[in-house]
Amino acid sequence: MEPKVGDKMKVSPQLTALSEWVEGVVIDVEHNPFIGLVISIKDKLGRIFFGQSRYFMAL
Repeated sequence: MEPKVGDKMKVSPQLTALSEWVEGVVIDVEHNPFIGLVISIKDKLGRIFFGQSRYFMAL
């Protein structure tokens, strides 16, 4: 299932370089022809994380 803007997701520490999964709200979903589905989320601190969908988990 493809995420939609407004969905809540968690992003992996592999992508963020932080010690824990970060929860946020999807702000953009892009179909990149080179790397596939790219998801962008914004957390409660206002930080934006984006990357391949394999680094994200739905809540």
